[in-house]
Amino acid sequence: MLTAHENQVPQVLRSVRKPSARFNIRMPIAHLLLIAVAFFYLYPFLWMISGSLKSLGGFFDQGLSLIPDAWQWRNYSDAWTTGQFGLYFGNTVFVTVLSVILSVLFSSMAGYALARLRLPGKRVLLATIVVLSLLPKGNSILPTYEIIQFLGLNDSLAAIILLHIAGSVVGGSLFFAGYFLTLSREIEEAAIVDGANKLRIYWSIALPLSGPMIATQALFSFIGSWNDFLTPLIYTLGDPDLRTLAVGMYAFTSEHSQQWTLVCAGAVISLIPIAVIFFLLQRYFVEGLAGAVKN
Repeated sequence: MLTAHENQVPQVLRSVRKPSARFNIRMPIAHLLLIAVAFFYLYPFLWMISGSLKSLGGFFDQGLSLIPDAWQWRNYSDAWTTGQFGLYFGNTVFVTVLSVILSVLFSSMAGYALARLRLPGKRVLLATIVVLSLLPKGNSILPTYEIIQFLGLNDSLAAIILLHIAGSVVGGSLFFAGYFLTLSREIEEAAIVDGANKLRIYWSIALPLSGPMIATQALFSFIGSWNDFLTPLIYTLGDPDLRTLAVGMYAFTSEHSQQWTLVCAGAVISLIPIAVIFFLLQRYFVEGLAGAVKN
């Protein structure tokens, strides 16, 4: 004869299985909904790729269709040569690489100072940084233009790099400060006992341990510099050969016509490096953000 406890076992098992069965039924529906939402967000990107492979007539006749009327791979070579994308691509790479390296260096130095040094008026400085990070970029156009003119850097790539660094350091220093606060002080205290100064501790200990935050700041700086339109537009007006990819899109625009297929091809070319960099750094990007906001 079964005891009361043994009689309850099948009942418990049935109650455990039922939610699992309901969950399995809902999973395909949830997946379908997520796929539909994902397609909604991916459709403009897919349409841009499709537009880059269409003929000019097919671009207007087919409307929102994703199937090109004729696979015009030549649009990419035409965009690269006719629109001088080779020159603009080189300018963009040069500006972006220097902006990323220097912004990571200066942001990490400022972040370490905010996290580890006893600075007079640190709270005021932090509040100032937060306020500056919230200001619209358009409000600083005239002052920065006057400064660039005073430094004699107008119509130069140096002006673009300098402004990109300045913009990245404002927010980057806060991220690095938050990340450095998560690091153990014991290693730094041991280095101080061995005679290391603050600069040595930053360079040999803190910076190597902040790999995820370096990747995060590098990704933010890369995207901001690569996609920036306003700054290169203002400071390359006197020399079109200094244009970056974002500004170079205007090479396909004239008073009476617009070469939309080449615009789409140029946009795809400009987005490929961002997609590759984000794919390579996405794991460090998540880790860096998690460490920066922990405190």
